[in-house]
Amino acid sequence: MFELPFEAYRRALDKKDFAFKMGKVSQVTGLIIKVEGLDAFVGEVCEIQIKSNGKTVLSEVVGFVEETVLLMPLDEVEGIGPGCLVRPTGKTLKVEVSEDMLGTTLDGLGRPLMDEEIIDGTLYDVNRASPDPFKRKKIEDILPTGVKAIDGLLTLGEGQRMGIFAGSGVGKSTLLGMIARYCEADVIVIGLIGERGREVKEFIEKDLGPEGYRKSVVVCATSDMPPLVRLKGAYVATAIAEYYRDQGKKVVLMMDSVTRVAMAQREIGLATGEPPTSKGYTPSVFTTLPKLLERSGMSDKGSITALYTVLVEGDDMNEPIADTVRGILDGHIILSRKIAAENHYPAIDVQNSLSRLMKEIVDEKQYVLAGKLRENMAIYSESKDLIDVGAYQKGSNPLVDQAIRFNQPIKQFLRQRVEDRSPYENTVQQLETLFSASAVR
Repeated sequence: MFELPFEAYRRALDKKDFAFKMGKVSQVTGLIIKVEGLDAFVGEVCEIQIKSNGKTVLSEVVGFVEETVLLMPLDEVEGIGPGCLVRPTGKTLKVEVSEDMLGTTLDGLGRPLMDEEIIDGTLYDVNRASPDPFKRKKIEDILPTGVKAIDGLLTLGEGQRMGIFAGSGVGKSTLLGMIARYCEADVIVIGLIGERGREVKEFIEKDLGPEGYRKSVVVCATSDMPPLVRLKGAYVATAIAEYYRDQGKKVVLMMDSVTRVAMAQREIGLATGEPPTSKGYTPSVFTTLPKLLERSGMSDKGSITALYTVLVEGDDMNEPIADTVRGILDGHIILSRKIAAENHYPAIDVQNSLSRLMKEIVDEKQYVLAGKLRENMAIYSESKDLIDVGAYQKGSNPLVDQAIRFNQPIKQFLRQRVEDRSPYENTVQQLETLFSASAVR
């Protein structure tokens, strides 16, 4: 007689939950929503059901206090009240990615704006580990940016991570737009984190332009968004760049700015009870930054060349975030307010900027010429006061005489209009011509 496998059925039933457990909102204090009776894990996305209009508000688990779950909203908290049901989704935040994303703008959670649709997308984890250090390819190829001062003196390698440090209004966004339009990359991913709302469209239309936008994906989390959305915007932009890198493509990731990401993490840390340490920043800020910045760079499949802007307070290049980021990245480009005041754009302070990989990727001739240019700028800077007041007598010092002769040609070389693209070969040729032409005068 045939016997049914009841024991196997019983085991199968034991593995499946037939009751769905939900929590209830018990308290909302500032950015933190406290929920009782919820079974969830840190990083899990939950849905808060609003009684009045039936809408749902997305939130994320950020911590626990005994049996109380602490949530932080990914949407506006209006309408949330005591007793609102909270449903765990059992998933972390994911972003939908596809080859059809180019030329689109997304919000901080990866949702399309302007009624754009992503077709046949696959879900990609927003929180991902950085590539295995032993599987990262060596940086060997030059990535031309089309900007003379960078290509000639601060040459970028494909897969390098560079910081752009400046105060407000010195030209960070304009420089990013130039690089986005003129760099030789397959895909550009731009994260506008904590920016003014009006600047988003301006950056896309004015700085990026139609040519740059066609090969770009823009992730936008404006300053009025909740801090968790601003933080996730940085992770979403990085995850999209990783998706294209996994396709074997040459990707450029631009994030404006890392300082706003750190500020968002500080708000989250303070709300969850972390103590403020250096200039009000919480310890989690200094653990979040390396995890985020290390995800870019080379992998065994492709490359992400990353440019992170850092907004320095009061033009202080040694404030905590600038100091931390500078120690993580492979070089830094400093924009000077003093140089910008002289109507010199891009306002790159060549003497204080550095590309850690330039010596390894450029030929010896270019490296020597770049060093010679820096030396002449340094000698002129030291003697500038004497020269300006007419106290320096020509012939007193051959090095100063040479620096005076080179000063104007060097300034002319470093200046570049926004609409002028300089191919890498032309830049190197101009650098060679600059010294040969000036030397014979």
